[in-house]
Amino acid sequence: MSDPVAGRLVLLAGGTSTVGRRAAEALTVAGARVVVAGRDPEKLAALAAEVPGIATETVDLTDEAAVTALAEKVHTAHGRVDGILHLVGGWRGGGGLAGQSDPDYRVLETSLTALRHTTRAFYDDLVASPAGRLAMISSTAVARPLAGGANYAAVKAASEAWTRAVAQGFAKAARDAGEPASSAAVIFRVKSLEGLEEQVAAAFVALFAADASSANDEVVTLDA
Repeated sequence: MSDPVAGRLVLLAGGTSTVGRRAAEALTVAGARVVVAGRDPEKLAALAAEVPGIATETVDLTDEAAVTALAEKVHTAHGRVDGILHLVGGWRGGGGLAGQSDPDYRVLETSLTALRHTTRAFYDDLVASPAGRLAMISSTAVARPLAGGANYAAVKAASEAWTRAVAQGFAKAARDAGEPASSAAVIFRVKSLEGLEEQVAAAFVALFAADASSANDEVVTLDA
């Protein structure tokens, strides 16, 4: 029996990091078609050389018009997207609450902005897919925020809220259509991604085999 993700088209948003590479490898081994979107063409080219068979797109995911154009390009070249793993992130913090500067916040906020643009552009794809899946990487800091990481925790909390809203949209679309749920949005919380890259990749691949109605709106904590 083939893997449930086999043949599915998956977008890795901001996927040039180590976890993006592991996810691209795991997905291609399982038979998925993979498109990696990111802003650095050199990193994308290096990833494509390391993981044969993937497609790459250079795009600023914080630019709404650019993401709309990306969706059109992906549809034309590859078809409708079945899954998105949101990997746009980063860390800035420290210095207690007084150290939570606006410039740091604006840098961190790009992750939420990219998530909003990407999910809106590909939302109809995920709803229509027989196995639509969205996962984002969040932090255990959301449940226990520290003063020195308040900006970071606030952005992650907002990103989780957005993802849960997407999950509600998936559930409503299925109810309105009078059909069983086929799409799920999930939050993966980690304390740190270091050492968990393969686990995150495996969890995302496994998501395609999970029952959509059970998986939708789940918060899954991953640890070593």
